[in-house]
Amino acid sequence: MTEMPPENLEDLLRVRTYVDADQESVTWLYTQGLLAGQIAPNDTGADIENIHDAYLAEEANHFWVAEIEGQVLGMIGVARDEEHTAEIRRLRVAPHWQGTCIAGRLVETALEHCQHHGYLKVVFDTRFDPDAALDLFDRFGFQHRRTTSVHGKDLFEFYLDLYRPPRKAGEGE
Repeated sequence: MTEMPPENLEDLLRVRTYVDADQESVTWLYTQGLLAGQIAPNDTGADIENIHDAYLAEEANHFWVAEIEGQVLGMIGVARDEEHTAEIRRLRVAPHWQGTCIAGRLVETALEHCQHHGYLKVVFDTRFDPDAALDLFDRFGFQHRRTTSVHGKDLFEFYLDLYRPPRKAGEGE
């Protein structure tokens, strides 16, 4: 497979449930996504080491990978945060494939799962490029809740109320 995304990426891309054979790729994606190569102090990575218990043991949680021709290029998980709130976790896309439709397709899949399981709110946080995150989550109607500093790094927190239609730009400011 080439390093450059193919023109027919949308047609080739497949988002599916994680299987054990994906573990090496998922671990690599997790490692590639670490901020400056460091695990955050509150992140043990234990969920990545045991995806079945963390994401697949309960029906309301889930974990997916995005692949093209058998090559895993992205991942995302959903875990119950509170009774009616889900948290999107571990959204990662391989470095050469960032800026393609992969992250959007993963988020779309996760949100469909959340709606199907009756979640009323979805939360997500990221320490990475705020512009890229804002563009992606804005497309799905996420609201930027706040930015906090954790060990000198900005943490951007987002939420989406699934029981309300997304606010249009310029409304309710």
